[in-house]
Amino acid sequence: MPTDPNDLIARARECLDRAYAPYSRFQVAAALVDDRGRVFTGVNVENISYGLSMCAERVAIFAAVAAGARRITAIAVTSSGADLLSPCGACRQVIAEFATPDVPIYCDAAGKPHRWTVAELLPNGFSASRLGKS
Repeated sequence: MPTDPNDLIARARECLDRAYAPYSRFQVAAALVDDRGRVFTGVNVENISYGLSMCAERVAIFAAVAAGARRITAIAVTSSGADLLSPCGACRQVIAEFATPDVPIYCDAAGKPHRWTVAELLPNGFSASRLGKS
């Protein structure tokens, strides 16, 4: 299902100011499209105990899963001000759980979008097939 990267980035930008980042002051927002064409968004939510914080990408994915989604066809991530932006390792693995290796990940940093695929950001990630599961 084709997705206009600029539209998806714009959807992420629309919710960027809802991020809860009082400690890092680094707001992040994500928007994704599922295989039914539905768009889900998420923002980072920090906690004073940093390990309990949640990234925007995972918030969007978990919202999609709660609504019944099981396949992501594209995802966009944006931030409040980074020269280069990409999902963290944990988010890359969670994205890979719900996306095929060729799914695009659009990262918009400082108004300069960059495109990667899941496979480019997470080569040799954990997968059901690698674990002998179907």
